Amino acid sequence: QVHLVESGGGLVQAGGSLRLSCAASERTFSSYTMGWFRQAPGKEREFVAAISWGGGSTNYVDSVKGRFKISRDGANNTVYLQMNSLKPEDTAVYYCAARYYGSTYSQLREYQYWGQGTQVTVSS
Repeated sequence: QVHLVESGGGLVQAGGSLRLSCAASERTFSSYTMGWFRQAPGKEREFVAAISWGGGSTNYVDSVKGRFKISRDGANNTVYLQMNSLKPEDTAVYYCAARYYGSTYSQLREYQYWGQGTQVTVSS
């Protein structure tokens, strides 16, 4: 069982930046592909970004390409999402997810473990 805890959310003005963190309990963190998803009010949860278990491959939804960057720190069992040039439409609860090995899938069903989420609000 992998326990995931997100942090770093908050309120920011449009054009600003935030860095989300997701700390994983699993000591074999390097065996897990990690993803970030988000869910806005009244909408379905959607894929944002993913990074492979080895860190060599990343995947992003088109709407965040060039603005967001996913990275991982194996020494601290943590995955990050650096979010720049934030827009009001980025407002959502952001969730961290993990799957054992595998590719940087964008489908929710590919991930076995989920965090509780952290709120990101971007004001215009």
